[in-house]
Amino acid sequence: MQSRIPASRTGRPRSVAADAAILAATRAALVELGWSGLTLGDVATRAGVAKTTLYRRWAGKNELVVDAVAELFDELELPDSGSLAADIEGVVFQFATILARPEAKSGLMAVLAESQCDDALRERIRDSIVNRQKRLVLEGRARAQARGELPPETDPETAARNADLIFDVVAGSVVHRTLVSAEQADAAWVQRFTALLIGGLNATTQPTDPAASQAP
Repeated sequence: MQSRIPASRTGRPRSVAADAAILAATRAALVELGWSGLTLGDVATRAGVAKTTLYRRWAGKNELVVDAVAELFDELELPDSGSLAADIEGVVFQFATILARPEAKSGLMAVLAESQCDDALRERIRDSIVNRQKRLVLEGRARAQARGELPPETDPETAARNADLIFDVVAGSVVHRTLVSAEQADAAWVQRFTALLIGGLNATTQPTDPAASQAP
């Protein structure tokens, strides 16, 4: 099974407008019909394209829904609020707002469930959603370091591992809060979460060598 959309093809170039219409139609079908009721034929009708157009771009429903949901998360932007805490609060609110949308909620939960027995789908989720949104962590951390709120990280491998961990903590916490616990990510929760996260960020940049930590 093909797990990624080809970057380019020979012949007629892909239509950006058609792609946008297909992804929008997929999200609308998710809200109206749910995962089990969604078919590529229905999506094609809603988007005003031939069914063969969908199959030239996506191998099946799983891949199509991942890309439709991924486009929603591409709307995330890290605000430049002047402080690390304000930046984190801003992006967490955006993330929670997107997850509250019916098409994001139903689509994400469905593909996550399907990916438990589909390695190719799991890889597509990682490439299309997780890895694309790690940009927010890298950008926010670089800004905070430039402002002196976080110390620089000199070891690239440690910095990369920390970025992965930060993303996992933020994404996991917000998804659990909004989709699993079905609780609102309100201002009070976001502020408490941000304070806890910043404490953890400072901890990850402290020396791990006991001798170094005890040095005068």
